[in-house]
Amino acid sequence: MAAEEKKKKKGFFGEFREFISKGSVMDMAVGIIIGGAFQAIINSLVNDILMPLIGIILNTDSLASLTVMVGNAEVAYGAFIAAVINFLLMALVLFIIVKAMNTIREKNKKEEEEEPKEDSDEVKLLKEIRDELKKEKK
Repeated sequence: MAAEEKKKKKGFFGEFREFISKGSVMDMAVGIIIGGAFQAIINSLVNDILMPLIGIILNTDSLASLTVMVGNAEVAYGAFIAAVINFLLMALVLFIIVKAMNTIREKNKKEEEEEPKEDSDEVKLLKEIRDELKKEKK
């Protein structure tokens, strides 16, 4: 109930400010910008390098220029194939990036688990009491 009242007091813009100030949102924004820039590289690779090479093999200017007439409509199936290749390359790159990030995350997690954690003051005090009780028993 208190959380709902808090949301009502903040209002839409207060909630938005809280959302936007979180680090994960900023990370996402950076990722989107880098992804957009990387998409331009993939587009150039597909359209300027791969499509002309495939066009040479198929004896045409470019794969993207392949079309077929269906009635009065021109179906550009070459452009569709180029878009599919573009998508597959982008998906492959994203898969590699996510796989690398997961590997790094797992490695860091294992290192954190291996590091001895420092005891809190309460735990230190309890250990001292335990050690004193052991001494008294002897």
